[in-house]
Amino acid sequence: MADVKHIFIVFTLVLSASAVAFGQIQVVAQVDSSQDIYVGESFTYYIIIDGENRAGQVDMTPLAKYNPRSAGNRDVSQTSISIINGKTTKNVVKRYVMSYSLVSTQPGRIELGPVKVTVASKTYHTNPVSVNILKPGTTDQLDLEVSFSEQQCYVGQPVLMTIKFFISADVGDFQFNIPALDESIFYIEDPDISDGQAKLYRLTSGITVFVSQYRLVHNGKESVMLTFSKILIPKRSGQIRFEPATVSVDVAVGRSRSQDRFFNDFFGPQKQYKRFMVSSKPLALTVLGLPEQGKPDGFYGLVGRYTISASAKPTTDVYMGDPITLTIKVGGSKYLKPVQWPKLERVPELAANFKLPSQKASPAIADGFKIFTQTIRPDNNQANVIPSIPLAYFDPDTGSYSVAKTEPIKLDLKPSKRLTAADIEGKDFTPINKEVEAIKKGLSANYESPDVLENMSFSPSSALISPYYAPVWAIPLGILILSLVTKFLTNTSPEKVAAKRRRQACSKAVAQLRKIASMDSSQRNESVVSVMKQYIGDRFDKMAGSLTG
Repeated sequence: MADVKHIFIVFTLVLSASAVAFGQIQVVAQVDSSQDIYVGESFTYYIIIDGENRAGQVDMTPLAKYNPRSAGNRDVSQTSISIINGKTTKNVVKRYVMSYSLVSTQPGRIELGPVKVTVASKTYHTNPVSVNILKPGTTDQLDLEVSFSEQQCYVGQPVLMTIKFFISADVGDFQFNIPALDESIFYIEDPDISDGQAKLYRLTSGITVFVSQYRLVHNGKESVMLTFSKILIPKRSGQIRFEPATVSVDVAVGRSRSQDRFFNDFFGPQKQYKRFMVSSKPLALTVLGLPEQGKPDGFYGLVGRYTISASAKPTTDVYMGDPITLTIKVGGSKYLKPVQWPKLERVPELAANFKLPSQKASPAIADGFKIFTQTIRPDNNQANVIPSIPLAYFDPDTGSYSVAKTEPIKLDLKPSKRLTAADIEGKDFTPINKEVEAIKKGLSANYESPDVLENMSFSPSSALISPYYAPVWAIPLGILILSLVTKFLTNTSPEKVAAKRRRQACSKAVAQLRKIASMDSSQRNESVVSVMKQYIGDRFDKMAGSLTG
């Protein structure tokens, strides 16, 4: 978000200074000076290309002493459409911003000279930019230590760099500047992280580290220690000297009270911060080249002390072609990422007697070992031993090359024979006569004449008379006819219902009067009247409730 804010500030400054004609390319440089810039703290240098929406080729050689690093590029072109008096006008403003992170090691006003930018095969030069670099304060409440696990190493030998930042004050934001993390000099890798509470932190250079936090006593003071490590693998030999690493820190120096009493009562006094800086001691690393004399075959750059072992399963009751799981473990060094898959196909006895698949599973690192797993298969009856597998490395302690080997693994290989097509057919194979006669018992004869073929094509007319297809169409048709007859017989109309009601009126009334005969005289009269009303209603198609006495 801060970078986006800086970009908009730059746009405002540039647009207020000059206007770019349509189709004309202009390249300018700018530094956001809205905030103070301190020694050892990175700041952003912008190259703004107006009139183009693609990145240019930038030569940052004039600014090399400020250790320029790309901080990302952004296309901020804009398109607007205006309609005036029914006329539509489309305005396109092309603009591209290239950002670089710079660091100054000296205080005072510096001038960033012009840099060459090539855009669309044409070369432009940026304007010089003046920047004021402030010197932060120092305090004994901050301390920084940087150390290497080795003071002298060989090309390709991993060196562990550890940074420890001690804080015994109330601090705010802070920023690391570590010159040793230079990817042009080292391959930079992460070590194995044992602290599950370590947090990921991104340095201003873009490199990520895992930071652990501890409370301890440092120089007689209760302190918080922030620490992280990186593996540095030298790319070339020589004496390498590093500028001191620095950390810029905002340290609370007091509290300020607002003139507005409401804010003081509600929020309380606000902390006041001042920028401080702490530096480490300068470091040097001597990198020696690897000797050519005595370099073994298969050496691919491993430097350190390594061990290699192998196991196989199963090793008993094995037949030719059976799968065997071969597990290879490489250890002995704290840093195992450079270890590559063993070249099994380059072991003559292994390649001659075993089938080795070309596909390989990804290795895993566990319990201090890098573990490789592969499935191999015996390819002949001489594959009764898995031979030793070598691992060549350079031992920095002895200054010489060494080759570690696995122990041979014996297999209980059972003799077996490889079957060929001739073995399957038989040695005395002779063609059999095609003329096969039918026998009384057993299989019928085979016939090859076209006359025995039967026309199996489907015909609707033949399906109607075929006994095999009759149930398919007869059953659904019968169900349909039955449902139609049932509906016809049970279908009732209002006229039929009325006629049925008239026919049953008398018998229904007689049945009800017989039931009334057993009642007492007080209920009998009312029941007789109700029955007679129901009879008259049924007999003459009237509603019984509508009849009155």
